[in-house]
Formats: sequence, C-alpha cells, structure tokens
Amino acid sequence: MDIFTLHRGTAPLLVSVPHEGTRIPADIASRLSESARRVPDTDWHIARLYAFARGLGASMIVPTHSRYVVDLNRSEDDVSLYPGQNTTGLCPVVQFTGEPVYLKGGEPDEAEVRARVDRYWRPYHAALREELDRIRAEHGRAVLWEGHSIRGELPFLFEGRLPDLNLGTAAGASCSPALQARLEGVLAAQDDYGFVVNGRFKGGHITRHYGDPGNGIEAVQLETSQRTYMDEDSYVYDNARATRVQGVIRQLLEATLQAA
Repeated sequence: MDIFTLHRGTAPLLVSVPHEGTRIPADIASRLSESARRVPDTDWHIARLYAFARGLGASMIVPTHSRYVVDLNRSEDDVSLYPGQNTTGLCPVVQFTGEPVYLKGGEPDEAEVRARVDRYWRPYHAALREELDRIRAEHGRAVLWEGHSIRGELPFLFEGRLPDLNLGTAAGASCSPALQARLEGVLAAQDDYGFVVNGRFKGGHITRHYGDPGNGIEAVQLETSQRTYMDEDSYVYDNARATRVQGVIRQLLEATLQAA
C-alpha cells in the first residue's frame, strides 16, 4: 500500500513528518464537512521545508494520508497527550478550530477506527521502528527528529500567539540533557525567531514513545509556526520565508548530528 515513503540515509538521524499527508480515501471524504475537505490541519509543506536534511545524510519518512484518516502522532489507545486541554484524537472528529470534521452521523465507529489503525497507523510505526533500529545498529545511537508545523494562532488549542519555534523533548525525558542544551544554545544564539522549549507542545506520541536516551535513541520535536515559511490563509509556500527559517532548522539538525 502507498502509505508512506522512506528515504534511508547514512547519518544517525531520522526525520519524521507524520502530518504531511493530505490523501483521504473516497469513502471517508464523502462524509467530511465542507471545511474539513480542505484538510486545513495538515502540516503544510513540512517535508519540503526539511528536504535539505537528506543532504546531511538524514533518513526521512513521509506519510501520504491525512491526519483526518488517522493521526500517526497519537497512541493507538488514544490517550490524551495534554489532559485538561482542548486537543484532537486518533481519528479526529473536531478540527483545530473546533469545527466538526464530519457531517452529522458520519463519524467513524470503534470498528472503523481499529481498521484504520491496522491499515495506516501500524505500517508507519513498524517502518519507523525498523529504521531507528537500523540506524542504532549501524551508528551505536539514533536521533529521531519530529518535524511539525501549525498555524500560529488557534484559540481552540492555545491562547494568544504561538512562538515561531517550539522545541519539545517531553520535558527532558526523550533526549539527553546535553542534546537539549545544545539545541537551546542554537535557538538562543539567533535573533530572527521567538522560541520556547517544552511549552504548549512538549512532543507528541512519537517523541514520547520512541525517545529512549538510556538505550541509544533520542527524540526531539520541533513545532514550527507556519507563518515562518508560508501564507497561512492560502497555504502557499513562500520561498523567501522558508529559506530564512531553514537556516535555523539546519543549524539545529547539524547540532544534533554533532551531538550524536
């Protein structure tokens, strides 16, 4: 099945972009609300933003299907990542704006959710685990970099304006203190973008589940505000903006490789 693409690199780094996909099977698309059919909660162009990482030797895994089919960055038991806060689930029924994903009565039942997990979620995670294990076996350690992006203002999910760059390490549990300090140093040394570490986005299921620094696998999530590289309303990629923020992201990945 055409569920993802995997590029195998030569460096101890795997870039995962689990919300890049936009494809929705026809039987699901026919039940979506009009606004949801535009798949607005996609991490737009994030694989393009990170394309340079292949030149650094990084592996990259990119899914084809939308998070509205199944959210690859949620656990299969759908436990909330941020208890007490508005969020979306494994097979989202609400958009980031609070609007419904489905027409009335079109929501998936538990049997459909399980079927989607088997068809789309499990193969992606199996490939992710296999690639991390391959990298660790070859290099003695591996770093998983979770590339994400989101609209900078979404009152349903968070108050105010999200910082430009949001680094998450599961509050320090998913990577070594040395790697986190190195990355914080890169962010502190630049003046172009506001940033926060372990703020509203501390890392999703993938960062928290696979990050195991004691066993040679570190994981970091970077949630990038989409205003830094695209037009948030039209979803159009902005080369000038993207090139500028890529400079900082490149420094972060290079620092990660140096640490690894």
